[in-house]
Amino acid sequence: MLIQKIHHVAYRCINAKQTVEWYTQHLDMGFVLAIAEDEVPSTKAPDPYMHVFLDAGNGNVLAFFELPNSPAMDRDHNTPSWTQHLAFEVGTLAELEAQKAKLEAAGIEVIGVTDHTIFKSIYFFDPNGHRLELAVNTATSAMTKALDDVKWDMLNEWDRTKKAPKHAAWMHNGKGIPTA
Repeated sequence: MLIQKIHHVAYRCINAKQTVEWYTQHLDMGFVLAIAEDEVPSTKAPDPYMHVFLDAGNGNVLAFFELPNSPAMDRDHNTPSWTQHLAFEVGTLAELEAQKAKLEAAGIEVIGVTDHTIFKSIYFFDPNGHRLELAVNTATSAMTKALDDVKWDMLNEWDRTKKAPKHAAWMHNGKGIPTA
């Protein structure tokens, strides 16, 4: 079996209508589909829900569930808030900067533009508390190859030591950035 693509990624939301309106207004995502049931199809549990789907580009779909009979939405407090996030790719740095300005003009707090060497990104939260990232790739083919060449060594070293391997320190210190 070969995975074709992600069919959809689903998260919980506080209010389905507010969520659809926010994503269509602030990220220009199209509203694709709404499904509402009184019973969960997979478990047959009697639990009404609204399931909404948004177009995240290139066949990618972002979905949300509003669950009115469940306890209030919360996050995993054992995981730092910067860890769990959805990252969307944009085409150019100009688009990223324009989107940052658009979000800030709407009163949304934005972190960045953050330079990760191989991409630049901004971070912000949706009305449900989900952290979002917009990123534009800036890696050269030499950078991509250098990272590909060391990925298994880095993973194996991390697995043994639980300390950050330095195989790609150039990403953070700017020294020895691959050029060929």
